[in-house]
Amino acid sequence: MEPDPAWLPAAAFRAVGSRHTLVRGAGPLVDTVYRELAAACGRFGGSVARGTDGGPCDLVLELGDDADRLGDEGFTCRREDGRTTVSAAGGAGLLYGLFHVVRLGEDAFRGRRPRKTHVPALALRMLDHWDNVAVHPVMGQVERGYAGGSLFWADGRARGELERVRRYGRLLAACGINAVAVNNVNVHETEAHLLTDRIGEVADIAGALRPYGVRTHLSVTFAAPLVLGGLPTADPLDERVRAWWTEATARVYEAIPDFGGYVVKADSEGQPGPFAYGRSHADGANMLAAALAPHGGTVHWRAFVYDHRQDWRDRTTDRARAAYDHFAPLDGEFADNAVLQVKHGPMDFQVREPVSPLIGAMPRTRLAVELQATQEYTGQQRHVCWLGPMWSEVLRFRPDGVPVGGLADALVAVSNVGADPFWTGHPLAQANLYTFGRLAWQPDADPGGILDEWIRLTFGPEPAAGLRAVLEGSWRTYEKYTAPLGVGFMVQPGHHYGPSVDGYEYSPWGTYHFADRDGVGVDRSRATGTGFAGQYPKPWAELYESPETCPDELLLFFHHVSYGHTLHSGKTVIQHIYDTHFEGVEEVEAAREVWASLAGLVDPARHARVAERFEEQLRSAREWRDQVNSYFFRKSGVPDAHGRRIY
Repeated sequence: MEPDPAWLPAAAFRAVGSRHTLVRGAGPLVDTVYRELAAACGRFGGSVARGTDGGPCDLVLELGDDADRLGDEGFTCRREDGRTTVSAAGGAGLLYGLFHVVRLGEDAFRGRRPRKTHVPALALRMLDHWDNVAVHPVMGQVERGYAGGSLFWADGRARGELERVRRYGRLLAACGINAVAVNNVNVHETEAHLLTDRIGEVADIAGALRPYGVRTHLSVTFAAPLVLGGLPTADPLDERVRAWWTEATARVYEAIPDFGGYVVKADSEGQPGPFAYGRSHADGANMLAAALAPHGGTVHWRAFVYDHRQDWRDRTTDRARAAYDHFAPLDGEFADNAVLQVKHGPMDFQVREPVSPLIGAMPRTRLAVELQATQEYTGQQRHVCWLGPMWSEVLRFRPDGVPVGGLADALVAVSNVGADPFWTGHPLAQANLYTFGRLAWQPDADPGGILDEWIRLTFGPEPAAGLRAVLEGSWRTYEKYTAPLGVGFMVQPGHHYGPSVDGYEYSPWGTYHFADRDGVGVDRSRATGTGFAGQYPKPWAELYESPETCPDELLLFFHHVSYGHTLHSGKTVIQHIYDTHFEGVEEVEAAREVWASLAGLVDPARHARVAERFEEQLRSAREWRDQVNSYFFRKSGVPDAHGRRIY
């Protein structure tokens, strides 16, 4: 099957492809703009010229605007005297300006449009691919990937045919993403060699992405001097180690002059790191930053560091505290080209978590906020779960007066794309990728507007109302039929799909709900619990400290309460659990019916794939409902107030 064109079907280019267009300027990305327009005009009957104005035209894309104001990626757009003009200071800005006009469609050529400036709020908008070069015996080719094999790797080597990678770069540029890490943050032996003797394969991938302004990054192992260099140590303060990284990095830039930098997972879940040598995370990150600095590169050092061998009987150890405890004391110690990459929540991409207190606690450190587009804990792209509202809540959260979107230097997401013909396995999961890119460009953008934009570009106007009904409430629907009130997890161990209420309850991973006959939830208060609530500044610390003030949706994350505890909604905890789990299944049933009604308005292959996924989502939602409700009925002994069947 031909890969689905996602939000760039040919029809999206009709408005620009039927016009007379002029492109002014030179450079590789300007060449990309010209090729895009030439292809569109060839399909829809317009024309495109380069250079000086040769006559009347409807659309002008030109270099030469204010570089100090726009940078390389910003652009302006205006329409006056019957002509639409996009101006930029750099080729990337011109490319983004073209896709802006494509999004506007016919509206770009109607009436008068005053000059408006568009500059990305975040300079780095990045996807991390958790792709393995070789098929890992436990993790497969793509760890936590739900869209088939890797776009980049097959049979232990880089894919020889790079046209799909080039098309992927085009998709990313169309929603504003400008960087990609091409391999798993868990760097295994095969992937380690990408840094040295296999860097040519990475260079080929970088060459396919470069025409769309997408820079390539590489995940590396902290132990590379040991694994690859034959050194007896990887101590970041050892001069031999520092020299090895300097030389290895210089060779990377010889192969990839516009290389973005490294992504590192260290001292986490078994990955090697500076702790082995009595050094800090700042020591480790700064060593790599020093090797990258002469070339303009950046190291992304992940803050996902915690004890994954804890004793479930010990309630004083709290995984949620770990990132703050490890990194907040290091504020101001990281190099200027070291970016601390922090998961948006303190645990692990659950359907509901508070925003990590580490975001906002390190004003002298560059931060990247990490999201997860691949739906590891939100249905694994077998369930419809549009994450735009959740991400928007995170980016608008104000830890100490400034929204998260204003505190971050970068926004990063774990990619949800693979070799599947529909790119994301579930065709509607493409909305998450598009939404991530648009929010990374403008963190305070209305996610509902972005959803409408994606629907219109991908499906056209006819099925828009039905698609919005299916997608806009899907995150909260998923939350309803899975883990309640922020408690998290309750998933099958290992693969994390489907319910297992006690699956991790007695494990070493630190993911507990502590349900007993009297109540449920984790006491993270300062007064009687782990003290996690105290990691937040005022007023959040006070808000989360008490069950009386804590938001309902996070109650069980912060507090252990009785089943009869009354929520702000007026319901008891146990009745909330029952009601939401029944409601969640009913909402999936309704969404399935809406999707079925769109059969004549959506491409048959796409419609069939989504319909198939809805059957699985409904089966799984019923399983979640019955297991969770039955578990808590048996724990609490409290019947459902509405007399519904609970097993």
